[in-house]
Amino acid sequence: MGWFQDLFRVLWRPLSKEVKELVGTDRFGNKYYYIPEYRNWRGQIIREKRIVEAANRREIDYEVGDIPAEWEAWIRKTRKTPPTSKEILKNVKYREEIKMKSKDIYEEEKLLDEESNKELLAPPVQTQIKGHASARYFGKEEPSVAPTSTGKTFQPGSWMPQDSKSHN
Repeated sequence: MGWFQDLFRVLWRPLSKEVKELVGTDRFGNKYYYIPEYRNWRGQIIREKRIVEAANRREIDYEVGDIPAEWEAWIRKTRKTPPTSKEILKNVKYREEIKMKSKDIYEEEKLLDEESNKELLAPPVQTQIKGHASARYFGKEEPSVAPTSTGKTFQPGSWMPQDSKSHN
């Protein structure tokens, strides 16, 4: 389908009076174009356009950050003039400096936090809690594992089950 669209664009461009001016390229190989305002064949005024032709034509190959911030600002019309290569290199260098400074600050903060935590925190206390608060024997001695018997006090025939009619 891509070759068909390219063919259509080649045939349509002379009819539409659309003139693409190459403004620049970036380090990824993307090409940036400016199309000034013009009147089409029906007399309609078509506003100016700023477009990018990506180096990777497939959308699935596109990653965030493949278009530099300076070029994206130009395409979105937040800046009037396209960025220069000198400006882009200056901004790349500035971003690298900021990354290095933030890394240094992070490491310093980490060391300060470790030192202050050692001074301020008391050592952990070992506690032993047996049982659970909902257990019958919580706070008392745990029941022994050995079975207990009432064999000395038991009298045969002294226990009788309740009548099932009296339960109702």
